[in-house]
Amino acid sequence: MTPRRLAFLVPAVLFAALLAAFAVGLRHDPRLLPSALINRPAPEFTLPGLEDGAAGLTRKDLEGRVSLVNFFASWCAPCREEQPALMALAHRPGVTLEGIAYKDSPEASRRFLDRLGNPYARVGVDRDGTTGINFGVYGVPETYVIDTAGHIRYRHVGPLTEQDVKEKILPLVERIVASAGPA
Repeated sequence: MTPRRLAFLVPAVLFAALLAAFAVGLRHDPRLLPSALINRPAPEFTLPGLEDGAAGLTRKDLEGRVSLVNFFASWCAPCREEQPALMALAHRPGVTLEGIAYKDSPEASRRFLDRLGNPYARVGVDRDGTTGINFGVYGVPETYVIDTAGHIRYRHVGPLTEQDVKEKILPLVERIVASAGPA
């Protein structure tokens, strides 16, 4: 092969490789982000409450029962989408839903919950996003299932739907409760 032919062939081969890489990447579901914290203890945190004088949320609050920790923000459009599923989930027995207002002002978070409903037992305010970073939050909304020992068992990226709750969240909660045995 002559150097002139190679000069035309190399860009074509590189272009084909780039197309193949993009094709593989486009088939990847971005909601399947791995988490290094699965089956590990939830990070330590202490957050102030959303309301003046209200109890905040700490890592210790997540122990002793199955908890769902939902990171949300008033400025997050997908957070509005998942609110009906969260409201339905909050009314299910045996499910405790805790909220963390991520990089949001308490005033805006209160207005958001007043308008759409508050499914949370408690809401902690993570104004600077440190707790979210420690959890590995990629973007809101994200929901974590925490077992009775305070370990992260599942991470859901994006808005929860009724189907997600029915097919992923509730079966996992039931398995965790069953494996914990009688209290």
